[in-house]
Amino acid sequence: MLFPGQGSQSVGMLGQLAEKYPAVNETFAEAGEVLGYDLLELVRNGPNEDLDRTERTQPALVAAGVAVWRVWEARGGPRPTLLAGHSLGEYTALVCGGALNFGDALRLTELRGQAMQAAVPAGTGGMAAIIGLGDQAVASVCEEAAEGEIVSPANFNAPGQVVIAGSKAAVDRAAALAKEQGARMVKPLAVSVPSHCALMRPAGQRLASHLSEIPLREPQIPVLHNLDARDRPDVDGIRKALVAQLDNPVQWVETVRAIRARGIDIMAECGPGKVLCGLIKRIDKEAKALPLNDPDGLRAALSEFDK
Repeated sequence: MLFPGQGSQSVGMLGQLAEKYPAVNETFAEAGEVLGYDLLELVRNGPNEDLDRTERTQPALVAAGVAVWRVWEARGGPRPTLLAGHSLGEYTALVCGGALNFGDALRLTELRGQAMQAAVPAGTGGMAAIIGLGDQAVASVCEEAAEGEIVSPANFNAPGQVVIAGSKAAVDRAAALAKEQGARMVKPLAVSVPSHCALMRPAGQRLASHLSEIPLREPQIPVLHNLDARDRPDVDGIRKALVAQLDNPVQWVETVRAIRARGIDIMAECGPGKVLCGLIKRIDKEAKALPLNDPDGLRAALSEFDK
């Protein structure tokens, strides 16, 4: 079971699922009580610019993933062998794996969003997706384009699909250089924070101080971490991995390959959208990728286990 990160949010997300399963709206309402504002109203009616504020996006996506997980459990869906989440989705995975309390995850990801935005003033950082260059070629482009500033690979999302992050000027230089090196497409991303690069170290320090005060438990279901596609059975290891995640790249290709190496061939995306399903098919065409974001997808996924 895989949980998506930022970028999967939208006003009205999980609306069809909510019409059929009250647990969806109940989960958003429960999250709103913890956060101190009407998250259900925000998710259902927006406005977009409020939902896209990173300190609101992050807890909203945790709530969305937990909502779908609760529906899955209520429908008798089988317990997954492994869990993982893309960036922010790792927090949702830890909630569903029993390591992190839902309320604590909401407060923690709200703070995570605030710390990330505070670390880099709006307009000074950037991210861009580079399509059609290998991992090493992208790393070399970043090294050449840095010129004393920060730019580096941030997400290894699929073979030939790498996101870079850093100072806006350095990202722009790297994007231009990637085109010269033969990238098929370079797409600047509409984000307010350059995630998973060295600019996030101050946010990691702030997150670490709060994480030390939050109770964690050993996961009941192993969670593979973005840092290195490995699980941590111990609480201290989980804390360190969550802090390191902020300024290190998301190893998503390695995560999917690690799941497949354990003999797992069915992966379900537990949350809004189908972003991770698309990446899975690019990483391993033999894997089954099942979205759970609407009643038809949920029904199809459940039927896989009734055969």
